[in-house]
Amino acid sequence: MAKYERLPGAGENGRGSSSAFANLKGKWRSPSPGSDRLRFLRLSPLRLLIIIATILFGVALLAGGKYKPRVGSTYAGSMDDDDIVEPDRLNGYYNGVRKLIPASEWVPENPLNETQEIAKDLFGKAKRSLINLNTPNTDPPMEPVVFSPYPDYESYEYLSQHRPVEKCYLDADGKVPAPDIYAYPGIPEGMTTNTFGSPAEIGFDTNVCFDRFGRFVPYGYGYYPVEGGLGLGNRSEKGGVDKIFDKSGKIDYRGINWGDAQKKCYEKNKLRFENTTTDDQGKAVDTPKKKVSRTAYVLRTWTGNKYDEHQIMTIRAMINELSLKSGGEYDIHFLVHVKDDSIPIWASDEVYRETLEANVPEEFWGMATLWSEKLMELYYPDPFPDNVVNMAGAPIHGVYRSAHFALQWFAQQHQEYDFFWNWEMDVRLSGHYYEFHNKISDWAREQPRKGLWERSSRFYIPEVHGAWANFTETVEREAKQSGITPIWGPVEFPATDMLDSPPEVHPPRRYQDDDYEWGVGEDADLIVFDPIFDPERSNWVFRLDVTGYNLSLPVPPRRCAIITIGRLSKRLLNLMHEETWAMRHTMFPEMWPPSVALHHGLKAVYAPHPVFFDRDWPLEYADQIFNHPETDFDSVFGWGEHNFLGTSFYYNSGFSGALWRRFLGQRENNEGGMYEEGSGSGRMCLRNTLFHPIKHEHGSTD
Repeated sequence: MAKYERLPGAGENGRGSSSAFANLKGKWRSPSPGSDRLRFLRLSPLRLLIIIATILFGVALLAGGKYKPRVGSTYAGSMDDDDIVEPDRLNGYYNGVRKLIPASEWVPENPLNETQEIAKDLFGKAKRSLINLNTPNTDPPMEPVVFSPYPDYESYEYLSQHRPVEKCYLDADGKVPAPDIYAYPGIPEGMTTNTFGSPAEIGFDTNVCFDRFGRFVPYGYGYYPVEGGLGLGNRSEKGGVDKIFDKSGKIDYRGINWGDAQKKCYEKNKLRFENTTTDDQGKAVDTPKKKVSRTAYVLRTWTGNKYDEHQIMTIRAMINELSLKSGGEYDIHFLVHVKDDSIPIWASDEVYRETLEANVPEEFWGMATLWSEKLMELYYPDPFPDNVVNMAGAPIHGVYRSAHFALQWFAQQHQEYDFFWNWEMDVRLSGHYYEFHNKISDWAREQPRKGLWERSSRFYIPEVHGAWANFTETVEREAKQSGITPIWGPVEFPATDMLDSPPEVHPPRRYQDDDYEWGVGEDADLIVFDPIFDPERSNWVFRLDVTGYNLSLPVPPRRCAIITIGRLSKRLLNLMHEETWAMRHTMFPEMWPPSVALHHGLKAVYAPHPVFFDRDWPLEYADQIFNHPETDFDSVFGWGEHNFLGTSFYYNSGFSGALWRRFLGQRENNEGGMYEEGSGSGRMCLRNTLFHPIKHEHGSTD
């Protein structure tokens, strides 16, 4: 995960505090300690100037009185300063499996979503949290069921269009089939709903929830190492868990070689991924069956990373659900950063093997590729001239400023893949990986290009914006009112050294003549999980880390998406590679893929996955803070980033780790754990949700 320095004055009481709730961190702490940020602090003249200016601004605030942010016209009512009080903490997340009800009967504990004036006592009311410590220790009222988001590979409909899918196994002898996972066909009563995004719009199954046993028992959770398990979850609330074990069994993972299992799965199914077949005479002929695309799922890890039992469990889930159960549609790869540049991994097979085996668990040895910054210096040699501002004070080949170099290099070695997911090690998913990634990919494919960049720059808040079609119309209307020229094909800007864009990216008609047709059915070149914003309209610290463009001309237009996880197409990565090695162009990692897509007219999409808040924000107000900042300095992508501390997904979120550890049955902030779950409503059960960052999973269950 990239680390960002917190600019002076960007704390909870600084100029960036555009939210009335700036101090409502609660108990969640940012996972990026100040010491990590200061590691990159170099007091350049520009940095010193920023610090001095910020100090002067702070003095001005103290002299002029308390800074009082105001609510703009987007809020349908008035909100005086005295009315801005702490919103309620949301507790429905912790309602457990003993409170399961059919999804059709579910009424969430939020949102408040008041559109009238907020009264002072409104936030003081008790929420509808249904945790009851006197609940008897009973099993869940529903039976766990197999959760399978895959097509029916044996159906006539599937086989009429695709080649057959051969079953894949964990072991070399073909006796241990790839396991299923389990979900409950309901939702805990009073469960909290998401604030951003929409699982229904994306296509997730909204009628089920996942508890930790149904989710992870198939990967060694809940039983001991002597049985082939991981030894996790044994001190835990276990009501009804026996029914999951009866269905799943206990797989002995000792001796499993995931690399071999993945390779064998692909070999059995490789005809699915080819356009041609052979006739009776052995000649190659076109096949009438649809070719299935292949995807590399690239885990960005490093030497010295500690693969504890929780991380191993998560990786097993990725491999099984994305690769083995899909008949080889995905390959999982470990892209391992060798931090010691003195190790010549390119010069000796023995050194390469020893380094790999010392830094990757044995069950994953056959899936790892090593790289180093020294190797990137050889692959993309200096010079990289004409940098605008290197705010990090770090070298151009360092992973902090150019994490994309290694992915570009990896993609050049693996042109057999159509897409590449770039995935960080501190991301977790409560649901099924195949459902999450495929539904998002399918949704992105169906998005029209008209207004896409503009829609992708905002958070979708269903309770404010209504249905997605209404959101589309709203963004289109507001863009016209603001006078912004919509992005339509490759952007034009003053430049002396640009590559030609692919011919197929040029619009087939004028913007005003398109009826949301162009782009429908076209795979996205870039899929990200935070809005794709214009850094020029923010005070994001790295917005000017732009290298290789003519400094006598204006800085090129750019786009940025915070957190570098996402899906990149082969076409995009090839263009990024060409821009880097041929033109010496590059930018800070969060800017580079979106900006190349912008320059060359590629299809880039922010997927509105569900994001949860720890507090019951008034949603019109949240829309203003996150989507309509009054000034560039108020942008949440910069000094306003503290607003994300209480969310389930952002680089500095504290709530994400706290909620995930509670999901695992651990105590957090003196709450949760075995005894509280056992005497209450049982263990948590969540819908398919992405969490970031998860910096540790070592809480006590007692």
